[in-house]
Amino acid sequence: MKNIIITGAGTGMGLSMTKKFLENDWHVIIGVHNLNKAKNVYQELVQKYSLEKVTLKQVNVGDSESVEKFSNEANAENDHIDAIINNAGIFIGGQLQDLTEEEWDKTMAVDVKSIYLMTKAFILGMIQRRAGSIINIASVAGLLGDYSMPAYNAAKGAVVNLVRSMALDYGPYGIRVNNINPGATNTPMFKGNPETVKQSYRDASPLKRIAEPEEIANVAYFLVSEEASAITGQNIGASMGYGIWSGQPKQ
Repeated sequence: MKNIIITGAGTGMGLSMTKKFLENDWHVIIGVHNLNKAKNVYQELVQKYSLEKVTLKQVNVGDSESVEKFSNEANAENDHIDAIINNAGIFIGGQLQDLTEEEWDKTMAVDVKSIYLMTKAFILGMIQRRAGSIINIASVAGLLGDYSMPAYNAAKGAVVNLVRSMALDYGPYGIRVNNINPGATNTPMFKGNPETVKQSYRDASPLKRIAEPEEIANVAYFLVSEEASAITGQNIGASMGYGIWSGQPKQ
């Protein structure tokens, strides 16, 4: 059985990715920050897919000691890790003068440093096996600017370029590294927005809708699969076309 680690997998896109891989007979190691909040979801997954296919573990992806503990357990319990999806992330809004240093550092730790820590923890096993796939969940916000989102834009922008360096370094070992850049996605967090905000995102898409978490999961599964064997170092847009317009008025 193939083994995949998915962080931030207790809800939203991470949970949809977990289900997608479980449906295709993968063993999924779910990394979550809050173990108690994820226990009900974990029990539901176990009942549907079996205890052998789902493992729940606590990890603070931005903390080196927590990631080390998580990786030691995961490596001890599994003879190999085939893939990692670095999905965990946070968003803290506000202009630079309004952000505290703690908020800035937390954004960078969870959204960028986590990829460094997770890669460092598991890459040697992939190098030894000369195989593996790493997916980072970046964002269309890493390609474009937004109002009152400097920390998030900076963090996701770093991830957008980090994937290229990772792909160059690990490609010779048969390891592929890619990003998925979602836009607005119909997660529990997005559903909490006022209807006017939701509609503004729909209007900004050529398809006039926002993505469902399952659609992002489909992209992730494809990129990990052998069907994507020629793809590495890429930022794959899954944003319903958000951001492709130059701003020129309709003719």
